[in-house]
Amino acid sequence: MKVLQNIAGASAVVAVLLMAGPAAAMPDKPAGFGNRPLTMIVPFGAGGGSDQLARAMAKAMEEEAGLSFQVINKPGGGGTAAIPDFMLAPADGYTVLEHIDNAISAYAAGDIRENPAEDWIPLCMTQITFSQIYIRPDDDRFSDWESFVAYAKANPGDVTMANLGKVGSKELVVMQQLSDALDLDVKQIAFDKPAERYGALIGGHVDVLFEQPGDVRNFLDAGQMKPILTFLDSRPDAFPDAPTHLEAGADFDALKRFRGFYVKKGTPQDRLDYLVAACKAGFANEGYAEFNKKKYMHLIDSYRDTEGSIELINNAVATYRDMYKQLGIGN
Repeated sequence: MKVLQNIAGASAVVAVLLMAGPAAAMPDKPAGFGNRPLTMIVPFGAGGGSDQLARAMAKAMEEEAGLSFQVINKPGGGGTAAIPDFMLAPADGYTVLEHIDNAISAYAAGDIRENPAEDWIPLCMTQITFSQIYIRPDDDRFSDWESFVAYAKANPGDVTMANLGKVGSKELVVMQQLSDALDLDVKQIAFDKPAERYGALIGGHVDVLFEQPGDVRNFLDAGQMKPILTFLDSRPDAFPDAPTHLEAGADFDALKRFRGFYVKKGTPQDRLDYLVAACKAGFANEGYAEFNKKKYMHLIDSYRDTEGSIELINNAVATYRDMYKQLGIGN
């Protein structure tokens, strides 16, 4: 049985590796580039999904491309506080920004001026995933989605949810859609730092949490959190007991979380080409593939190259702007 499990695990890693396409040799490193460490800016606090991703990708790119990185956390503003530091850095390839789709929603809402598909150059997207709603397994008020809805409707406005909280963010858009569809009144509590969100649920300071499964994998494995709703078209095998929002009666196309890496527009072409190749090689790195699998990122095709990333961003901007008009949020 253990042999079969090992074979299955290896097959899953191979499948993840193949998502990035055939392995390609790295181009020659531009003269003088990488002689000092690159800075990778993470717009959220230590320990969260973005931080974990940035450090895993930095390690993979170091192994595949012979670069070295220092990872800097700059939390605040729902991910927007780090953007000025990134924009002030020279366009020389030495500063890489890790960011999530909140940058896209912020641009669509007019909260930031920089268009992530034009003013920044996406090296690649390396994580695309879905969100879930979590409870404490020992909560005696509700144990699944049906009992949670009953409790929330019996106590309108009293149920609290730990969330990223940036107005117009994916999290709040999805929750607004869910609340409208099911007539729920859930109070959103904003936390910039992931550890604060997770601690708020586990400590009983909030009732539920909105998050991605990979970001809270350790808490799921430890039995400290339990998913009760999945924002996906069908139930993934990893979470057979958590119904989808569609099954719950909320008929809308739920936005997904995506994370990627950017440099500034104007970066020298040879350095840009090298970093794009390094990002692709990093995604195909065996250690990174295993990391993505542990974070449930293998359940959706999680890789996009520069062209695919630009398409993903532009489509998301259009979707957000349309939703903002429908929901009456944003600028």
